[in-house]
Amino acid sequence: MTGRDFVRTLPQARTRSAGAWLRQIHLDPLMLIGLLVIMACGLVVLYSAADRDAGMVTNQIARFTIGIVALVIAAQLPLRYYLLWAPFAFALGLLLLVGVLLFGETAKGAQRWLEVPGLPRFQPSELMKVLVPMVVAWYLHDRPLPPRLRDLCVALVLILVPAGLVGMQPDLGTAILVAGAGFAVIVLAGLNWRWMAATVGAVAVAVPLLWAFLLHDYQRQRVLTLFDPESDPLGAGWNIIQSTTAIGSGGIYGKGIFHGTQSHLHFLPEGHTDFIIAVVGEEFGLVGICSLLALYVALIARGLYLAAQAQHPFQQLLAGALTLTFFVYVFVNIGMVSGLLPVVGVPLPLVSYGGTSAITLLASFGIIMAARTHRGW
Repeated sequence: MTGRDFVRTLPQARTRSAGAWLRQIHLDPLMLIGLLVIMACGLVVLYSAADRDAGMVTNQIARFTIGIVALVIAAQLPLRYYLLWAPFAFALGLLLLVGVLLFGETAKGAQRWLEVPGLPRFQPSELMKVLVPMVVAWYLHDRPLPPRLRDLCVALVLILVPAGLVGMQPDLGTAILVAGAGFAVIVLAGLNWRWMAATVGAVAVAVPLLWAFLLHDYQRQRVLTLFDPESDPLGAGWNIIQSTTAIGSGGIYGKGIFHGTQSHLHFLPEGHTDFIIAVVGEEFGLVGICSLLALYVALIARGLYLAAQAQHPFQQLLAGALTLTFFVYVFVNIGMVSGLLPVVGVPLPLVSYGGTSAITLLASFGIIMAARTHRGW
């Protein structure tokens, strides 16, 4: 080997060395790179959406840092420990949800936050996005699969109780995500298609009851606005009209960073949180949105691959469900902002401004990595 050839091999050697080191500490290099790229893109968009507010970006970086630490810690634990702690952690999560209803802090008409002495204010409902699929996977992992009717009924109770408590806050968006995370475990467990069809039919039959007795007036209005946003353009339809206007005005390549009129002239509501994808569309155009979606698809595909490579049913069910929950996050947010789904207050993962949600998501990716890298059970 000549000196020039040796120099050429150095970057490849460093790359292999870095990847081997990450795998030694139970981190998946490809998934970690995908997460870091999405977070970096999110910080750029947030800086523009927040009118170049460096303080908001600094706060988000601090939250991402905490989330990465949570990811690394979560990845170090073999999933047998999660299996052991699942029912106790789930019970604690239910107590926290009850505590929110009894003692939680109210903001913008919703009672979702809990403040424990010595800890910052947090949303216990975010924890249930991990704890619900974990406890359902714990219950089903050593039972016959596909699940029998009795086991399916127990699993549904484990899902619907916390989802109902979250919905009472009220927080319909998070309740949907919590329920979706639990149902993902049931689907991955091999739910019979006849039962799946029966479940869909039961939900369809229950819709009138949900509409009449469980939904709040503002939630009903959001559903009606979905079908005719022009019926109240300055009220309930404002969010959808402005978000779709922002996305459409960006065209193919967008207006350029910091040049979005809908967001910077404050026509777009919650441009730094729930509606941040509209900022992406306006400033980076169709190319920007498709690029971000490609990153999400690659991350989801990698998560499903790692889940499929796991050796134990609990690992496969939990890792697969957490990956599908991330998909639901992306699907609901983009569908909401583009006017295809009702506005339910779901942030765009790792791009929208937020604390508890980002930390919980990153910790869940640590669990997904642990399912693959901890080969022994």
